[in-house]
Amino acid sequence: MKKSERYRLLINYFLEHRPTAETELVYSDPYELIVAVILSAQCTDKRVNMITPGFFQKYPNPFDLAKAAQEEVFELIRSCSYPNNKARNLIGMARTLTEKFNGIMPSDLKDLQTLPGVGRKSANVIAAVIFNKPAMAVDTHVFRVSARIGLTTGAKTPLQTEMQLVRHIPENLIPLAHHWLILHGRYVCIARKPKCSECGLTSFCKYYQQKEKERIYGSLSN
Repeated sequence: MKKSERYRLLINYFLEHRPTAETELVYSDPYELIVAVILSAQCTDKRVNMITPGFFQKYPNPFDLAKAAQEEVFELIRSCSYPNNKARNLIGMARTLTEKFNGIMPSDLKDLQTLPGVGRKSANVIAAVIFNKPAMAVDTHVFRVSARIGLTTGAKTPLQTEMQLVRHIPENLIPLAHHWLILHGRYVCIARKPKCSECGLTSFCKYYQQKEKERIYGSLSN
């Protein structure tokens, strides 16, 4: 099967079965989303959503967070991974956001990446979710699912995966496709034991087709 056909089938499937998809991080404005995104690095969205209500009660905007003491921020986020680094980055992000951008979230990817704690992946999340830009954030789910299905070939880094995905997915669907792949990886195509029996992509999934070949050849040789 040609890669273009695989992309076409995937897009058609999700447009029919998941026409709307969005982040599972709970937020009400760009500031709250970027805090949640920074906290979510190597941490589950579920855990982040447990932390943020208390966090936003104490620091409802970047101006308040910019004046915070790192020890106080640490106490609020200590249940997430790498709380020391994240506390420092959150305060640095708030200070840069208020001093350089007057507290208004920039939409430009390069500007977003000047904020402490915000790399390319996080910047792409903000650009796609808040500004609906054709930015493809590649986390571990997107990286794994894209390779398994056969959407990418030989991609060794998140950037290589991103470049291949945006080359084949229509611009207007890229923000949506990002969530399709994340949610599919989180709930169906899980890392250790993908739930192929529950998956609607098996007819064109490279991983599944290879496993089926191995199973058939194995049964014939016995």
